[in-house]
Amino acid sequence: MSSQIHLFSEISPLKLALLKRPGAEIDSLTPDYLEQLLFDDIPFLPGAQAEHDFFVQLLRDNGVEVLYLDDLMTEAIGTDPEVRESFVAEVLAESGATVGGYEKLVHDYLLSLDDRALVEAIMTGIRKKDIESHETKGLQDLMDRRYPYYLDPLPNLYFTRDPAAAIGGGVTLNRMFSEARQREPLFFATILKHHPRFAGEDIPIWRDRDVPYYNEGGDIALLSDDVIAVGVSQRTTASAIEDLARRLFARQERFCRILAFEIPESRAFMHLDTVFSMVDVNQFAIHPAILDHAGEMNLYLVEADEKAPRGLRFTATTDLHGTLKRELREDTVDFIPTGGGDLAAAAREQWSDAANLLALSPGVVVSLDRNVESNEELRRHGVRVLEIPGSEISRGRGGPRCMTMPLVRD
Repeated sequence: MSSQIHLFSEISPLKLALLKRPGAEIDSLTPDYLEQLLFDDIPFLPGAQAEHDFFVQLLRDNGVEVLYLDDLMTEAIGTDPEVRESFVAEVLAESGATVGGYEKLVHDYLLSLDDRALVEAIMTGIRKKDIESHETKGLQDLMDRRYPYYLDPLPNLYFTRDPAAAIGGGVTLNRMFSEARQREPLFFATILKHHPRFAGEDIPIWRDRDVPYYNEGGDIALLSDDVIAVGVSQRTTASAIEDLARRLFARQERFCRILAFEIPESRAFMHLDTVFSMVDVNQFAIHPAILDHAGEMNLYLVEADEKAPRGLRFTATTDLHGTLKRELREDTVDFIPTGGGDLAAAAREQWSDAANLLALSPGVVVSLDRNVESNEELRRHGVRVLEIPGSEISRGRGGPRCMTMPLVRD
């Protein structure tokens, strides 16, 4: 069992996590390309960095070791010149349409940089003004001078939850829904394979990024040491959940059931963790709009069954409350509505991810301070809420859970 990947719970004490401090890639955002890069607004970078630093210090004060993505990546490609060359080749292969005919120019430019600068350039994006050469005076450049990049920036990188997900002692390297994020799993794959902290651990990859169906980490939640919740969302398909179930059930024995949540495909509900988060052994923060007027939603229990035509057995239900009680073996389950149950407050605070909570331990969560009504409701239900500022960070449409990839829970 790996000492660096150990995750069997959504709420056990968090010990090790991977984060990415917002960097110059945020300042690469411009109004014309916000939708393409999955942002609704442009965060003020110094403010976003201060908020993120506050968050990291809170994690450290609560016993969490924090690793930074760019640090690990710089160290990983520094182990061998072939590793950095392979990483650049993979990035360019994934970005062919973006680079648009200047692959060799960008390739040579990246390899001319030191390790830290190379990583930062791929994260920040490569602007046309970064490379001065007569080779850039082609017809495409003359016709499309307003577009500033040869290589697009990766401003969503500070949401480390999505490109990969730790499950048990292994990891999924996810196939991202949007072209703007499809390069992100390459960082995690390189770190797992080449960073000295992870390379010798023989960490299994339950599902790799080269598969045909989209899935993202924000849709995965470990309800217990044998049940996983996965959202069927805008960014994770039902076929991906089937594929994950077959691969996971065949290669390990602990997790034996997947509970698929059918949530509305909406920008506001992009992942399961934007509308539903576990905060204690039998408590969940939930956005009321995902339930119908009877308090129900479509759920599907997925289990292995060799006799079934697809090797899996599917059981449909609409009883979320009863299903969670049964699967968690709890006498009661407490749903804590965002917005304190007020529909207007719930809708408003949903926009800043009121249900996107990071559990540090059972009944202790991190939340954005701007979700006032939701945080008070959590406290009324006995949950300890640690607030962090989030006015700038939330412009990227994510909260504390989105910004954290847990690696080890006690």
